[in-house]
This record gives sequence, C-alpha cells and structure tokens, in this order.
Amino acid sequence: MMSDENAAQGETPETEIPATETPEVDPVEALLAENAELKDRVLRTHAEMENLRKRTERDVADTRSYAIAGFARDMLSATDALSRALLVIPEETRVTAEGTLKSLIEGLELAEREMQRLLGKHGVKPIEAAGQKFDPNKHQAMFEVPNPNVPEGTVVQVVQEGFAIGERILRPAMVGVAKGGGAAAPAEGVDKNV
Repeated sequence: MMSDENAAQGETPETEIPATETPEVDPVEALLAENAELKDRVLRTHAEMENLRKRTERDVADTRSYAIAGFARDMLSATDALSRALLVIPEETRVTAEGTLKSLIEGLELAEREMQRLLGKHGVKPIEAAGQKFDPNKHQAMFEVPNPNVPEGTVVQVVQEGFAIGERILRPAMVGVAKGGGAAAPAEGVDKNV
C-alpha cells in the first residue's frame, strides 16, 4: 500500500490542459462589421460637418447683422443732438423764419430725417415705449408718475427714445412709468390661479 507521501511524491496521472482554441472568425462577418463601423463613422462625421456648416452660416449672418452695432450706437448720439437742437427752436420761430435761419432749420430737419433713414436701412429700429407695459429688457425707468388713469407699470412718458438692431437692444428707452393706477391687465394665457 502506498502512503499519502508517496502518492504526493509519486507519479500522478497527467492531466492534459485543454488548449483554448480561438474560434475561427468568418472573414465575411469581420468585413461586414468593419463596413458597418466605417459607415457609422462616415454618417456621424457628415452630421457633424453639416452642424458646423449651419452654425458657421448663423455666425456669419449674426456678424453681418450686428457688425455695425457700435457705430450705430455712436450715431444715435449725433441723431439725439440734432433732435435736441430742433426742440429748442420755438414753433413760432420755425413758422416765421426767413432766409438763412429758415435754411438752417430745414437743413437740421433734413439731416435728422436722413440719419434716421440710414439707421433704419441698416436694421436699427426705434423701440416702442409710450403706452406699453414696462419691460426692463427694453426700457430703463427714470422716474414714476402718479397716474390713476392707466394701469400701474405702463410707460407714460419717453425721455429718450430707445433703439434695437435686430433682436439686440442698442440703447433702452428711458421712460417714466405710471404708479398708483389700477393693476396692470394680466397677460393673455396666464392663469391667475396658478
């Protein structure tokens, strides 16, 4: 009889370790998988390029629209100066003016109209303010006016006209806002119970 030691030292039956065989890959399936992956990459790259093209077109259009914003803002100062010059001329003087004074007044009026026309031609539009509900995105409140005849928060006086270029505000309208009137009418589609 063999002892356990001898069995441990002795011969043990050899067990073969099974060789792990790699399954044979069908070359057609491998090529189809690679083709699908490449097709997916091409489609994604095409979509990214299309998005980039659209984004670039939008950026170019915005640049064209808003490139003159700084210049337009500066021109508004000159237009305001012409408007103030015309405001200080009394109506009686405008009607009775003759000669050089009449030519000067007409020249100021013509220059102001032309500047307004050119600003409009380049997309600079005045912001509607008088009678509108105060909007802090478009209006700058300078003072409040006690007025029970209009809803509270309504623009009742425009101190300086505001302007926008496209959707961007160049200069907010400086306004006086009604205080003490009835509550402003609720906006359409707003449920008071919410």
